[in-house]
Amino acid sequence: MKATYKRYILDFKRPSGTSRGVMTEKETWFIILENDGKQGIGECGILRSLSIDDRPDYEEKLKWACDNIHYGEEKLWNELIEFPSIQFGLETAFKSLQGETSYLLFPSEFTKGEANIPINGLVWMGDEAYMKEQIEDKIKQGFNCIKLKIGAIDFVYELGLLRFIRENFTPQEIEIRVDANGAFTLESALDKLQQLSEFKLHSIEQPIKVGQPDRMAQLCKNSPLPIALDEELIGVFAYENKEELLKKIQPQYIILKPSLVGGFKGCAEWITIAEKLNIDWWVTSALESNIGLNAIAQWTFMQNNLMPQGLGTGALYTNNFESPLEVKNGELCYNPNIAWEINI
Repeated sequence: MKATYKRYILDFKRPSGTSRGVMTEKETWFIILENDGKQGIGECGILRSLSIDDRPDYEEKLKWACDNIHYGEEKLWNELIEFPSIQFGLETAFKSLQGETSYLLFPSEFTKGEANIPINGLVWMGDEAYMKEQIEDKIKQGFNCIKLKIGAIDFVYELGLLRFIRENFTPQEIEIRVDANGAFTLESALDKLQQLSEFKLHSIEQPIKVGQPDRMAQLCKNSPLPIALDEELIGVFAYENKEELLKKIQPQYIILKPSLVGGFKGCAEWITIAEKLNIDWWVTSALESNIGLNAIAQWTFMQNNLMPQGLGTGALYTNNFESPLEVKNGELCYNPNIAWEINI
């Protein structure tokens, strides 16, 4: 078996804002496996400044993985425990190699185009007018679950955007999720959660910065609004440490990004622990190209989680790859009549 890797830069159609800054491009890496005339491809979806494996030796480790591909999937996964995005890339590359085609990893009603995945419509940070425009667009597109990034503009404006939605749509008509990306201070968090709860939100992701488990546990206990852990899961490698974290914080939800938590195997560990502790969960992509999104979507469908998932649409970039993935009426669909067009 031969393994190679390539770097690829995805260009945003429009600068996209988060509480960590504005993004104009997204770096990603691909692992390509070749064996007996078949090809497998996996995406190592690193997010600079957020991924735990954003390290100077990242490419060196990627090369090491390709040079030692003969170790096999399980041994490589264990050896790459501190490089979750490479774990994910290798995991999907092996699955891709075994598939009927390179892009059919988990055959199902989804890949046949017979069933879809409900998803949330993501509203990016920006000025009030831009965010309001996005909200209106998502509603017109048929989304009944909307996720807003908050924490970058004035909090009063953000409350105004939520008020705008609630004045026009009940919680039964439009479910609202918000993601603070750790933007709230310890002193202001509970007060802000109280104000947000007025709008009957589904949940808030990561209200305060990671690494404060005692304070986060206190918030989860006292918050009038369900809290979802997101970044808090990044960099927790051992099963027992994952269990210890969830037992301590007792969040209402956890959010699983395969590229950031060790691929599908890493997600499965979190799910096992969460379900044992009666914690709900959903899956989210992390700005991967359509190659990574395809793998995540196919795996997510197999988990039979009926909540709206946080799967991207592939429409953010000018140079993404043509794929069967489409968004219709707030659902991610797989159109088997559309052919893949990959040029890396």
